[in-house]
Amino acid sequence: MAGKKKPLVVITRKLPDPVETRMRELFDARLNVEDRPMTQPELVAAVKEADVLVPTVTDTIDAAVIAQAGENLKLIANFGNGIDKIDIAAAAARGITVTNTSGVLTEDTADMTMALILALPRRLTEGANILPDGKKWAGWSPTWMLGRRIWGKRLGIVGMGRIGTAVARRAKAFGLSIHYHNRHRVMPAIEDELEATYWESLDQMLARMDIISVNCPSTPATFHLLSARRLALMQPSAYLVNTARGDLIDEESLVKLIDTGKLAGAGLDVYENEPALSPKLLKLSAKGKVVLLPHMGSATLEGRIDMGEKVIINIRTFCDGHRPPDRVLPLKA
Repeated sequence: MAGKKKPLVVITRKLPDPVETRMRELFDARLNVEDRPMTQPELVAAVKEADVLVPTVTDTIDAAVIAQAGENLKLIANFGNGIDKIDIAAAAARGITVTNTSGVLTEDTADMTMALILALPRRLTEGANILPDGKKWAGWSPTWMLGRRIWGKRLGIVGMGRIGTAVARRAKAFGLSIHYHNRHRVMPAIEDELEATYWESLDQMLARMDIISVNCPSTPATFHLLSARRLALMQPSAYLVNTARGDLIDEESLVKLIDTGKLAGAGLDVYENEPALSPKLLKLSAKGKVVLLPHMGSATLEGRIDMGEKVIINIRTFCDGHRPPDRVLPLKA
């Protein structure tokens, strides 16, 4: 980047105005004012000339794109926590540093997860659609729109990291019994606080829970972590909530289980092939079997601004010759 007063920073999507304004002040920032997702040829053109690329979860920065990067590209500062669409190893091989925005979306995502945990058993979206749709409502009835109580039910959390732990704290306040499966057992103090039960076996936990919340990252090792076999272990009365990544679940198998009554329902904020949605999922939604949200788990203004500030700190730290605080390293083989 020698000889440039300000690094050329290409931002692939529109960001909140305060973030974009600050980036224009600090960098030679190229904005996407139309907020249209870049095509792969446009991404290739961006990496050929940028000093810093700021992609989001809608962008696939794979080995083929990275292979065409210009000599100036030294940093990919992801606007988001998930880096499953960035080939970290390919970037490292080209001497390109990758950062993310970890830790700023924990509470927002946990809030949305809890909202889905509440919405599913109590049939909130079904009820909310009755009056606006103009359907005739005869008034209160002892047997109409009956849902299921969540107090006293067992919640199984798959992935007890920051978000999983935040979900557990909320769920405990609602009277849910906390269970979890994780690569490593959490600290005893956290287990004691949450009165949480650890399951080394994911299969055994799945078979015993009333609600499952998926809160782990997407990696090659977690692709279809909840496979057809594992989903079939769940009780017919159980619900599944996913606010992490769509490819953690075998979506087709999930649809079949719900459609045949072998699973009570699901609350989804992420999808295996988003933004494309399975027509079968949409049919289940119309029947009130699933609650579908448009990937809005982290969508708060405060959260997005926090993400932008993280990106800016990572870029400034890197350009000052220091290791950025949110550097992401390739997974060891």
